[in-house]
Parts: sequence; C-alpha cells; structure tokens
Amino acid sequence: MKSLIAASLLVFSTTTVAANLSDLNYITEVYPPFNYEENGQLKGIAVDFLEAATEAAGEPITRDQVKIQPWARGYATALSDPNTVLFSTTRTEEREDKFKWVGPITDTKIVVWAPKSKGITINSGSDFANYKVGVVRDDVGEHLLRSLGVSDNALRLSPKADLLAKQLAAGRVDMWAYEENVSSFIMSQNNVDTSQFEVVYVLSEAQLYYSLSKSTPDSYVEKLQAGVDKAIASGALDEIKSQYK
Repeated sequence: MKSLIAASLLVFSTTTVAANLSDLNYITEVYPPFNYEENGQLKGIAVDFLEAATEAAGEPITRDQVKIQPWARGYATALSDPNTVLFSTTRTEEREDKFKWVGPITDTKIVVWAPKSKGITINSGSDFANYKVGVVRDDVGEHLLRSLGVSDNALRLSPKADLLAKQLAAGRVDMWAYEENVSSFIMSQNNVDTSQFEVVYVLSEAQLYYSLSKSTPDSYVEKLQAGVDKAIASGALDEIKSQYK
C-alpha cells in the first residue's frame, strides 16, 4: 500500500514539474503596434516577441493560442482567473501587487492629447476638472488620472480606443489619455490628422510587460522570464522592433 501511495505521489510530482507554458491562458487587446489584428491575423511587437521568448524557453506558443479581447474584459480575467497572461500591460505602482510580471518588452509613455486649437494647458490634476477626458475603461490612462484626483465627472469611459480617437476628432471629448505611440497609430488608422493635436500632459513614463495573474505558479513566471531574457540577449527583440518602425 505504501508503495502504491509513493508511486502516486511520484506521478503527481512529475506531472507538476512537467507543467508547460502552453497550460497558460494568453489574452491581448488591440493596442498597435504592440498587439493588434490585421487581415485576420494577430501581430505586433509583443505578439512576435511572445513567440520568440517562448521558443527560447523551449516551449513555443503561437499567436493562434492568444485570445484578443477588449481591455477591460481581459484585465478583469487576469485579476480573477488563475494561469492567465495579459499583455501588453503598463507596469505601474498601482498595479504592482495585482500581478506577477515578465519583461520588460519596451518603454512606454502615457500622455494626454488635446486639439491645438483649444490651447489647453494642464499643470496638475485639478486642471482636468473643467474638461471631458476620454479614457479606455480600466486602462492605465484611467488609473493614472484617478490617482491624480480626477473625478468621475471629468472622465468619459469607452471600451475601445478607436472610438475615443473619433470622439476627440469630433469634439465630443476635450482630451484623450492613452499611450503615445499607440494613440498616434490609431488616429492615423482612423483618418484623424495627428498634426491638429498635441500632447498637453505626460501622465507616466514606464515599461510594458506581460502580466500574469497573481495565483500563477512562480515556475511559469520564471520559465517565461528566462525565455524573455534569452530572446533579448540574442537580439530578437531589437529585430522585431525594427520591423514595426
């Protein structure tokens, strides 16, 4: 009987050790040029780098294994469900203890855009009170504005960034808080003339990461981080970034 129990424990232990990166649930959003869909195919810097990093780790994940969802839904899933990888996620003080982190992927700057014609000047959080500021729900832009004390009355929440680009161009919001490169990309995609807008405030300069749900075992985190480190050392990340310039 003791031998049977010992054998069962050995099998369980072996199964645990053999856990593979393909066991994880990968979620992303439309956030070009880091992750987005084009002609039905998922692509972007973070998507390509995920493939490179997991291949370097010896457990390759393909883009077909990644689900694309609105940010708020993916963010909620990563907060509540085990073994979930959400990307690309800006690493901030407010989010630090909510996830486990693998990266970094690249630098990022969260800014506030406004029409040049309005001549808006922002020096502190209180200056936003008289304006309508568009944000993607649960995006880092919303979190950072709230941390500055910006009230619900000033915020206009949207599930999608492209809707906010259109609202900014149409004058339905006075400002838009989002990642600088991503917002420029989205405005161009939606035929919004970026030369008519300017950055009036920088909310944060940080880095993008793969964020893993808090309950994800450290063995997965360490394995994915090792793959990221190897892929960076090999020059794969720099090569991928060069393809999106």
